Amino acid sequence: MVKRFTLIQTVATAGLFSAVSFWYGFMIGRETSRKELGDLIADLRRQNPDSNPPQS
Repeated sequence: MVKRFTLIQTVATAGLFSAVSFWYGFMIGRETSRKELGDLIADLRRQNPDSNPPQS
């Protein structure tokens, strides 16, 4: 007996895969942007030694 996906199951599976792929891509992009922004801020602080570091 051959098991086959129905059209609804195929669309649901594709939608789930798409949602998971989007989520991982979004999270990886967000982390990469955060690192790049942190590096940019560090570079700007090194170029301007007169600036005071933020105090917590």
